[in-house]
Amino acid sequence: MAFLLEIKNEYLSFFTPAGEVKAVNDVSLTLNDGEVLGIVGESGSGKSVTAYSVIGLVQSPGRIIGGSVSFEGREIHELPEKDMRKLRGNEISMIFQDPMTSLNPVYTIGNQIREVILLHTNKSKIEADARAVELLREVGINEPQKRMKQYPHELSGGMRQRVMIAIALACEPKLLIADEPTTALDVTIQAQILELMSVLQKKHGMSIIIITHDLGVVASMCERIAVMYAGQVIEYGTAREIFYEPMHEYTKGLLTSIPRLNEKEHKRLIPIPGVPVDMLNIPAGCPFAARCDNCMGICLREPPPVIGNDEGHYASCWLANKRVQYEEKDVWSVVRNYS
Repeated sequence: MAFLLEIKNEYLSFFTPAGEVKAVNDVSLTLNDGEVLGIVGESGSGKSVTAYSVIGLVQSPGRIIGGSVSFEGREIHELPEKDMRKLRGNEISMIFQDPMTSLNPVYTIGNQIREVILLHTNKSKIEADARAVELLREVGINEPQKRMKQYPHELSGGMRQRVMIAIALACEPKLLIADEPTTALDVTIQAQILELMSVLQKKHGMSIIIITHDLGVVASMCERIAVMYAGQVIEYGTAREIFYEPMHEYTKGLLTSIPRLNEKEHKRLIPIPGVPVDMLNIPAGCPFAARCDNCMGICLREPPPVIGNDEGHYASCWLANKRVQYEEKDVWSVVRNYS
């Protein structure tokens, strides 16, 4: 089966004076035409860097040291920069984090949308302006002709995010990558932006990758979800499998930290204890072991295998192996003695 996007065993590191930071460590993902994939994880888990590698925006001292990233069968990292520029914007677009700072404050909204259209198409300036107005109207911005002449600081956060979406959609890409699309927005505006993206995805039939630290954001939009931790995909499955049949302890921790409206009694949220792993010194065993309440001795000694089912739901966790659970008797006390 041919995938729109296929990442195979990707390794990406940042070579700093302090040492090698293994930001992406053996990541494999696939994306079909018209599919919505969520990549979830806390800050520093490698989700944004994985997305940047897809569009060739990883800057020095970072570089890919292994694996492959292919789009429609083309190996992205083997493309000349000229071809990469054509791919970026035309076929793959990205909504960057924080609309408050992503737009250029010294250019008008119309100027910034027009620039993208003129760069990637053969339209004239008049045609580009007409297309820009059409895009602003499509993303739900009122009085688009008036907004074309305004600067980013004159718009609210939600409107700026809609402008970012309009810019990303300017050339009708096949793949849209949304990196924390609801950052710095209040809950009501978050819901509106997610609903807008869902409507546009169905209208244009494009594929979307949503990157977020909040499982609640991807609950209703994504068909499949990849949970990342310490530069690795530690669990992967359909949205239903991730929410109702989680296999990894980190995924379970993320779910218990989400407030639930259907609870009959008020319950305290349970945060995940500890701090993220030091990416300069990734432990020999499971990277989540020191924060896991059900950690076993083998979790500290050996990296967990990938265990899954025939439907494609898998996790890298020793606890998913029932035989190992039975044989291992030394649980959380081992972690305390170890630390």
